[in-house]
Amino acid sequence: MTPFRRRRILLRIGMAAPVLALLTTLMAVALFPNFNHATQFLSELGAGGARLPQVFNAGVAFAGIGAGIAGIGFGFAIEALGGSRLAAVLTALFFVLAAVGLVVSSLYHWPDPRHLAINLGLGIQLAPLSLLWGLRRAEGVDRLRWFLAIVFVLMAVLTVFTKHLVLPGTVNEHNVGWWERAFAVVLVGWVGVAAFLLEKRLIALASESAGD
Repeated sequence: MTPFRRRRILLRIGMAAPVLALLTTLMAVALFPNFNHATQFLSELGAGGARLPQVFNAGVAFAGIGAGIAGIGFGFAIEALGGSRLAAVLTALFFVLAAVGLVVSSLYHWPDPRHLAINLGLGIQLAPLSLLWGLRRAEGVDRLRWFLAIVFVLMAVLTVFTKHLVLPGTVNEHNVGWWERAFAVVLVGWVGVAAFLLEKRLIALASESAGD
């Protein structure tokens, strides 16, 4: 059996989830007449104004499921690289909670208050920290650690701006959509990159073990 095969399959699902989210979002935009990226939220793609809101909602649901599976893969990868089991469990938990939030939000569409379950997805913002903790002693993942640190800082900056904690008025009704897009790209996109780098490390580790 190929070393780390199951872990790598889980990580590859993590790579695919952001791509799926992007493709279904682009399809949903194409099916939404006069959708305004500057002033409208992405959630509106799954609401009544869209020609086929099911496209966006299905994409959110499948991307959420993919994120949950990816989180389990991250947890197993942390263990494989000699990291803390607690860090592995926390990382998986952050992703599973995000998955629940995304799936629930895909079932209850904006402006239904239950759609706000999507905020559970923001738990992914903490996952880079648990990954950094879990990989702090792992070898061959320096680039990944730097990437995770940068991503965490970037998400923190976007959070304080979009929550109006600094420079109130920077994010406003005329540009909120673009800010949300930027946040979504970072929030979802980093998962695919981290999964790719982790899989590369597992492949290298398997090669090193075979060469012993």
